[in-house]
Amino acid sequence: MRPDTINWTPPAREPDEPRPPAQMRRILALFRPYRGRLAVVGLLVGASAVVSVTTPFLLRAVLDVAIPQGRTGLLSLLALGMIAAAVVNSVFNVLQTLISTTVGQRVMHDLRTGVYTHLQRMSLAFFTRTRTGEVQSRIANDIGGMQSTVTSTATSLVSNLTSVVATVVAMAALDWRLTVVSLLLLPLFVWISRRVGNERRKITTERQRQLARLSSAVQESLSVSGILLGRTMGRSGSLSREFTEQSDELAELEVRASMAGRWRMNVIQIVMAAMPAVIYWAAGLAASGGAPIVSIGTLVAFVTLQQALFRPSVQLLSTGVDVQTSLALFQRIFEYLDLPVEIAEPADAVRLPAVHGEVRFDHVDFGYDPERPAGTLADIDLTVPAGSSLALVGETGSGKTSLSYLVPRLYDVTGGRVAIDGVDVRELAFETLSSAVGVVSQETYLFHASVAENLRFAKPDATDEELVEAARAAQIHDHIAGLPDGYDTLVGERGYRFSGGEKQRLAIARTILRNPPVLILDEATSALDNQTERAVQQAIDALAVGRTTITIAHRLSTVRQADQIAVLDAGRVVELGTHQELLDRGGRYAALLRREAPGEGEPAGVGAAAVGAAGGEPVAVGASAQAALGDSL
Repeated sequence: MRPDTINWTPPAREPDEPRPPAQMRRILALFRPYRGRLAVVGLLVGASAVVSVTTPFLLRAVLDVAIPQGRTGLLSLLALGMIAAAVVNSVFNVLQTLISTTVGQRVMHDLRTGVYTHLQRMSLAFFTRTRTGEVQSRIANDIGGMQSTVTSTATSLVSNLTSVVATVVAMAALDWRLTVVSLLLLPLFVWISRRVGNERRKITTERQRQLARLSSAVQESLSVSGILLGRTMGRSGSLSREFTEQSDELAELEVRASMAGRWRMNVIQIVMAAMPAVIYWAAGLAASGGAPIVSIGTLVAFVTLQQALFRPSVQLLSTGVDVQTSLALFQRIFEYLDLPVEIAEPADAVRLPAVHGEVRFDHVDFGYDPERPAGTLADIDLTVPAGSSLALVGETGSGKTSLSYLVPRLYDVTGGRVAIDGVDVRELAFETLSSAVGVVSQETYLFHASVAENLRFAKPDATDEELVEAARAAQIHDHIAGLPDGYDTLVGERGYRFSGGEKQRLAIARTILRNPPVLILDEATSALDNQTERAVQQAIDALAVGRTTITIAHRLSTVRQADQIAVLDAGRVVELGTHQELLDRGGRYAALLRREAPGEGEPAGVGAAAVGAAGGEPVAVGASAQAALGDSL
């Protein structure tokens, strides 16, 4: 029985739940490998901030000393100093942008590869529960959405914070009273920015979820299979309408994300832009009542610094909003990175120098849901000697495919063990296990690449001669050679440029290149017509020579020559033997055979009994049925 495929998203924290400080520490840890480069950025930022605040002091000297006293030489030096400060500041900005962007892109690279590598280690159960579009959205959209945060936010934060501190110190050096007036509203601005950040974080979480749903819809409905299904079912119009509705919802979320707190942040900008006018007004009132509290040069220099304070202050507040917004994206990525690896390679994994191919199912129990006491398989006890063949037959849902999944360790048993050459597969190194077990299923997957690239996926260093030899053995070389581009022919999305039988034979050729000593054939010919099945079966027979073969049979006619046939029912082995032994026994296997080909399920011999179709009671078999059976066998 296969696991049910459902749309599933890992549970996420509610948007309004507070993020623990550990999450911020975890984000900062992403930058730890690049702390050397970040230190250089910090030095450049500090130097840039110091250079920037020197300009107002030079300006004060120009207005208060050089011009009033007519000192042209000093005026020239001060003007050159202001120009030099601008040039040096620009060079520092370019260098810090280059380094910080490089660091940010490396962090994004680390996140992408970390998520991809972690997902490669997940069990098959995860992918049967999760939509492909959801996984793609996490890697592409969520990590992509963090680009500005990880590439520029850290530098912007340090740069603006340094600029603000240096500017405030310079303002206080000019006049502490005007500085106090300028900073009175700063706590209010910080509180507003935090409120805006929390609001945008909530919207961002919902926006990314909607983006994932949209990506899933595109991936499912615009694939070759999706287009075929939509058109043959007459659902193209409704799919377009559903996509339009989802896209409209995403557009509304994008507008909300863009406009969240916009008015409040603009109020901050208006107030800060009005502060120079307030300073001029206050200084003017003080001067009208007596002696001016500051000189004209000091006043102009102070307002220049105040305007210089305006830009980094607003950017610093906006950066705080962006950081809070990006927490939602980081949380979605960390959810995937924190998924437990259900099937892991042991630290002391066994690496077999040579695999003979004996497979042993030692009282195996298995269930897809660990919380359900009644599993899919129960007490399976089978031994497949090296080089022999075992056929698994039974009704749909009896557990045949589930049993085969346990050999390559796509799932782990919940009881007992599966062993290859006496070693539990849970103790084997992944490299040993993947080279020991090959799988050919009825659902052949081919990449949108050339025939040669698809074949070399099994053996990247295979020569052209090896490709041809494998294709000949799989009865597909002549067809490939007859194509205009031969082995360079693109197979198309999921191999749709090839027929079912051709894809199966390509899969067999790929497995031949891999050359595994244990072979699992999962209903490899069940969806083929009789003529194609015969061609594919010939390729399978050639592949199975000298290998331990476990065949999951849909058509019983394909497994009559198996060394053992195990009949499964409700996850248990109810019969075991050769074709003739099971036929003579007149039990479940004979009933299955009779259902597939009436007249073949009766045991040989006059007056023999066969299992009734309904309840398994013996029924008389006439001479005509016996004769038909003899002809068919």
